[in-house]
Amino acid sequence: MEYNYRTMFKRNLLILLIPLLFGFIILGYFQKDRLNAFISGAMQQEVNLETKLSVEDKIEEEYNYSKNGKSYDFTLLEFGSTGCTMCKQMKPILEEIKGWKNRKVNVVFMHIMKAENLSWMKYYGISAVPMQILLDNQGKEFFRHYGVISASDIENVMIEHFSNEKSPAF
Repeated sequence: MEYNYRTMFKRNLLILLIPLLFGFIILGYFQKDRLNAFISGAMQQEVNLETKLSVEDKIEEEYNYSKNGKSYDFTLLEFGSTGCTMCKQMKPILEEIKGWKNRKVNVVFMHIMKAENLSWMKYYGISAVPMQILLDNQGKEFFRHYGVISASDIENVMIEHFSNEKSPAF
């Protein structure tokens, strides 16, 4: 008798655990953006002052076009890796954006495996790739996206940003 109860218990436990595990996977998928934002925020809070000031100086120098005289409207920082499948899917999209004639977008690819980009990853709280961050012409972040995004979606975000800023349209 005892053997049958154990066998039945194990079988029923397995039957209960499989749907529960499946439910957690589905919940995780739908909550991935919130989880990613939480991890990014936690990473950004852990950045030491030296790293923060170093990156902010570089942003001011390189991406504040209102001060450095470069004629870009926006910066697109793409954090990724050459071995990442979704990052590879972003490559032609980044090339398309670089080729825009009516918008000047500085497209910058930051390879996450390179040591010189570690401080940037910490500063922006990059917890997953590919991650796109859009900076306005003063170097301020106004949009971030995880995953593959189309050039037209990026264009729509830029247009919306311009309309919210009451700046001239493209």
